[in-house]
Amino acid sequence: MSLVSVRDDEVDIVIAAIQPDLTSFLEEWRAVFSRFHLIIIQDPDLKEELKIPSGFNYDTYTKADIQRILGTSNAVTFSGYSCRYFGYLLSKKKYIISIDDDCIPAKDNEGNQVDAISQHINNLSTPATPFFFNTLYDPFRKGADFVRGYPFSLRSGVSCALSCGLCLNLADLDAPTQALKPALRNARYVDAVLTVPARAMMPLSGINIAFDRELVGPALLPSFRLAKEGKFRWETVEDIWTGMCVKVVCDHLGYGVKTGLPYVWRKERGDAVESLKKEWEGVKLMEEVVPFFQSMRLSPAANTAEDCVVEIAAAVKEQLGRIDPVFTRAADSMVEWVKLWKTVKTQT
Repeated sequence: MSLVSVRDDEVDIVIAAIQPDLTSFLEEWRAVFSRFHLIIIQDPDLKEELKIPSGFNYDTYTKADIQRILGTSNAVTFSGYSCRYFGYLLSKKKYIISIDDDCIPAKDNEGNQVDAISQHINNLSTPATPFFFNTLYDPFRKGADFVRGYPFSLRSGVSCALSCGLCLNLADLDAPTQALKPALRNARYVDAVLTVPARAMMPLSGINIAFDRELVGPALLPSFRLAKEGKFRWETVEDIWTGMCVKVVCDHLGYGVKTGLPYVWRKERGDAVESLKKEWEGVKLMEEVVPFFQSMRLSPAANTAEDCVVEIAAAVKEQLGRIDPVFTRAADSMVEWVKLWKTVKTQT
């Protein structure tokens, strides 16, 4: 498998707007974003009108649009950063890239601004190697290759379905860690990409990701919401749940997941101590969630991402539903999401 050429019109950039004035954010990204189509989803709870500078190719969607397109369905919630999933639902492009509105372009070790979009596309358009670990990182990057002993039968790799970027400055730590180490900042720019091994679980950060919608789009889903969930990163665990769902799907269907580059610079936002009160329930529940996903095996009949999500939802309801009702609600939302995905795709 070799590098796949990706056209600009094959890419949508999805932005979850939880602040009304996007001028500063978009100006920071103008040199990178202006080549692509943007889907901007306004947080349904945001009352102010969005401020968007000229010179961008974009479509915006508000609470009224969500209600118009989805009708009476209320099993799936798009509040806060979860509104990004509505953008995933509407996109018709092969590749979707999502970067949060509290992030600006990072700079590499030489002081050059990072083109996060190009790096995500590079990750997705070159093979992943999940079935045997290459100790020299991603062998398809310039200057790298497979190390001695790597089986030649596996060197063609598999399609990369998900690219997980990282954050400089404010890393994606949980509320307990950030509360205990309030001064901790990530200043290390590590120039590396690697494939997450098959059957290894990982937490996903929705702050800076890209994925192949045609391969795993339905598996990037809003479903797991805490009873007292807030809007900011420390107050949610939805994308962590999503990450384990999509990783199970990738492992089952034979796709790969990459992590590392590209970096973004994440600004300060939220109060870790206050957020801990909202996130702590999720921190405890993860102790049940991780073993569940680690042991998850799907049937041969599940040969699409939609099939996989429905099977996972059934197992969630049966095995985790008895532990806490939040899991039953998550399972119902997963099934509803697949229905919405199919319905919207047939309408477009």
